[in-house]
Amino acid sequence: MASDREAARRAARGDALRAATVRALTGDAALHYSNGRLCRNMKPLPLHAPHLRTAAAEDTFASLRGAADGAALRVRHSDAELHRQLLPNVSVERLLFELLEQLRCESLLPEGMPGLEQNLRDRFDAWSRAMHRAGIVDGHLGLLLYTVAQMGWSRLSGWPVLEETEGLIEATRASIAPMIGVSLASMRRTRGDQRAFAQHALELARQISAMIDAERAARLPDEVEDKQEDEAARNACSLFLDFEDGVEEGITLAHTGESRVLRALGQGYRVFTTRYDRETYAATLVRKALLAEYRERLDERIGAQALNVPRLARALKAALAVPQRDGWSFGEEYGHIDGRRLAQLVSSPAERRLFRLEQHTPIAESMVSFLIDCSGSMRAQMEPVAMLIDVLTRALDAAGIANEVLGFTTGAWNGGRARQEWLARGRPRHPGRLTEVSHLVFKDAATSWRRARADIAALLKGDLFREGVDGEAVEWACNRLRTRAVNRRILIVVSDGSPMDAATNQANDAYYLDNHLKLVIGAQQAAGDVEVLGLGVGLDLSPYYRHSLAVDLSVPPDMTMLAEIAGFIGAGGRRAK
Repeated sequence: MASDREAARRAARGDALRAATVRALTGDAALHYSNGRLCRNMKPLPLHAPHLRTAAAEDTFASLRGAADGAALRVRHSDAELHRQLLPNVSVERLLFELLEQLRCESLLPEGMPGLEQNLRDRFDAWSRAMHRAGIVDGHLGLLLYTVAQMGWSRLSGWPVLEETEGLIEATRASIAPMIGVSLASMRRTRGDQRAFAQHALELARQISAMIDAERAARLPDEVEDKQEDEAARNACSLFLDFEDGVEEGITLAHTGESRVLRALGQGYRVFTTRYDRETYAATLVRKALLAEYRERLDERIGAQALNVPRLARALKAALAVPQRDGWSFGEEYGHIDGRRLAQLVSSPAERRLFRLEQHTPIAESMVSFLIDCSGSMRAQMEPVAMLIDVLTRALDAAGIANEVLGFTTGAWNGGRARQEWLARGRPRHPGRLTEVSHLVFKDAATSWRRARADIAALLKGDLFREGVDGEAVEWACNRLRTRAVNRRILIVVSDGSPMDAATNQANDAYYLDNHLKLVIGAQQAAGDVEVLGLGVGLDLSPYYRHSLAVDLSVPPDMTMLAEIAGFIGAGGRRAK
């Protein structure tokens, strides 16, 4: 567990360093890394060249730095819209075109930066070795794609191919050079002009794709094993990660857009009326007998999972603890000289225990708040969510870490009384938020898990779930956290989708609440005293939250998932100032 936490911290520090490098090279202050991907304003950039794909646990820092430098040069030298227009539809052509455009950008090095050049070489060499050692180049298609990559790299950059595989690719290079040699030379000549370069890159990609198609057509029908081998090689060589920014590794990316109303009005976010808003203890909305039934059901589900809560408590305490000075240890053999023992140094020159060391004790002076999206779409997920929250709060209590469980929904569907009042006033244009918000407290920070365990079970009451105004809820939860005198304040927003209130969207536009959430999170990050993290339920929330984690709750949470979340809580955000 300790090694996992340290690895997460190192990855976070590495992301911060790489992001600083990318911003310095591009001059774009909105660029940052999230979960290993380069993002702009929390939206992942579509950089799909194979050798930009990294793994923090496996790649060296020089290799990771090279991938960041390559991404920076791509942002600096490539027109993303033009590139998108020129992308071919055939998968192999698309792969090669992505690779060649990335190599073009990497060949346009700024002068006087030998370190940047070395980083790029380290990254490409590391990727090349990984392809070779994984056996990707053993098959016909793998060897062909790898050879084209090596030839393009060498021709555009002027650097040699990887020496380790030079002999391996020699025969393939000799056989395809007459066919693609003219395109390679033309790409080298036009590398400063993206549009002109693209025509030659597309031609090369078409030639290689035609070779592959011809080779497949010549195969006998029973050559199944070779076809599977080639398919595996193409998948391993490529970076088929959501070319349309749709799905990655089974997790859907949250959809977002731009609110014309919020941008055009110049008045900022508006609320039509707060008259019907309310903050309520959720347990008061559920009959005691029903609440007891919910608690019993929740206990049965959690008991069936055999979760180790003490182990989770230790992990959370270690993840959130901050070392604090706690006196001195005397009689040590190294450290600060102990002035009280100088006489002993004279009388006993051989004595070595003349030093003192500063002692530090890890103290978890933190508070964690869970803010749960109680919108209608979350109703189907609420049982595993309730299990997750219940176990985490119990473990936090056992670790001595203050915590609370909050929720947000609306008082009615489709605006309720707020919308009725708007209609009675003649439907003024762009009224802003047009619904009754309902903020729920399932467990406050002053109440222990044992006393609040029945109240937490109110999460299972389905008719509490309506619509969601996320931005105001995040502000509310952050303000509650600020009332606590702790070293670190962490808000974890648990959600399965974008903000949604039908009445507000109809009276303004579809992204009004969406954009307000982004503004709120940006303001909280700028304030720096609360870390706002996103925990996506089957959804990648990175378009909203700079630090986010997506979890699959189609199965009940187990210790593996809980350990991952504990590490995410500890290392997913910056420490409060």
